[in-house]
Amino acid sequence: MPHLPSSPPFSDAPAAGGAVADLPRESRQRASLPGPGRLQLWGGVECTINRVGDAWSDQARFTGHHERAVEDIRRFEGLGIPLVRYPLLWEAVAPDSLEQPRFEVFDERMDVLRESRLEPILGLLHHGSGPHYTSLVDPAFPEKLAAYAAAVAERYPWVTYYTPVNEPLTTARFSGLYGVWYPHARDHATFARALVNQVRGTVLAMAEIRKVNPHAKLVATDDLGRATGTEQTRGQVDFENTRRWLSWDLLLGRVTPEHPLHDYLVQKGGLSVDELRELADSPCPPDILGINHYLLSNRFLDSETDWYPGFTHGPRDPENGLEYADVPALETARADSPPLEDILREVWERYGDLPYAVTEVHIDGDPGTQLQWLWEVWNAASRLRGEGAPLVAVTAWSLLGTYDWNTLCTTPPGGEVYYEPGVFDVRSGAVRATELTKMVRSLATTGTYRHPALEQEPWWRLESRFRYARELREELAS
Repeated sequence: MPHLPSSPPFSDAPAAGGAVADLPRESRQRASLPGPGRLQLWGGVECTINRVGDAWSDQARFTGHHERAVEDIRRFEGLGIPLVRYPLLWEAVAPDSLEQPRFEVFDERMDVLRESRLEPILGLLHHGSGPHYTSLVDPAFPEKLAAYAAAVAERYPWVTYYTPVNEPLTTARFSGLYGVWYPHARDHATFARALVNQVRGTVLAMAEIRKVNPHAKLVATDDLGRATGTEQTRGQVDFENTRRWLSWDLLLGRVTPEHPLHDYLVQKGGLSVDELRELADSPCPPDILGINHYLLSNRFLDSETDWYPGFTHGPRDPENGLEYADVPALETARADSPPLEDILREVWERYGDLPYAVTEVHIDGDPGTQLQWLWEVWNAASRLRGEGAPLVAVTAWSLLGTYDWNTLCTTPPGGEVYYEPGVFDVRSGAVRATELTKMVRSLATTGTYRHPALEQEPWWRLESRFRYARELREELAS
């Protein structure tokens, strides 16, 4: 998901294919994961279809990709990237029923992808809750998602890489804990059910896909922000830092009675011991972990709420009854924000030799800022890969930019939505290459890039970044 805005606070206290489809797969050269040596650069299309109330928001319509899909795919291929995160979303293909999918609308773009040098990582659900005939808390949601995945695999049996559900944990938080997306709940039980439904849906979806393509690979993505805080909020900080691994731990079969959040999921989440045991006994290990991380992903939970405006104040901490402010760690002078390299190192330490990639790199800002952020992530990942980490790629997210993420995609239909340029800029209605286009092409093909902006200090290291408690740093400086 793109960057989180500073508000609202995110406290978690209770409250048939075309003719090409018949060609043998072996007749085409497909991408492979890198062996020893240079990191790969991938690309991705921000494609969220999310529901707010009874309205759905579709990023691919905002960007015009639905009308330009073939031309856009050829643009992506021209970047020299080997893989692209690409949407074939449930809500778009089967909006009315699973019995009447509209694959013919998408066949041409899928044929072009197959003919190209691009390997798609096919996304089936992206911050959504499915079409109107299901939801994240529908008991039959996992089976319905699996049925859709089976239809996709049968239609396009040549596809190898899949992300059945993008960011299950993040989607469950924003839909079940924060009330932002449908079903707009604010309780642990809805959160837990939404999370497990998405994870179980992923497991069942991959089982159906592998009936068609036994070599299909799961790319399991989620946001990985880290929380810090004051001594008084330590309990909540520890809880959130353990919870951020949950979607992967569930897929890997690690959520047994010994897992630190097993009892939470049962007692506060209302899940049964049997369903958690079923997931633990039938793991679906990701072939690649996808780490999504944004500059505002790291949070600071501050018990000294007077430093912050009221909209940042969360409900009471369930462990100690203390109210706290929940703010981006980067924006308060009372905190230090952990660098991405440290977070990527945590993945390596926790999951060992399991391959992983940075699957979203995006920042809103001027061209120099966008170059600086991709460059910082690329270098951090390259250093870790040089140390032996199984970190295979960095992904230039938002190839066509994003719309409305400053409000978390909640602007009512017909309202004006804010655009953040990506690798290409589409705000004029035409597709315009940017300096980031040049950088992506250079990194993808040579692993190097030069630009004067990369010699400058990025804003996220400057004192001017502080929105809160800036006077503390000014006192120290004086």
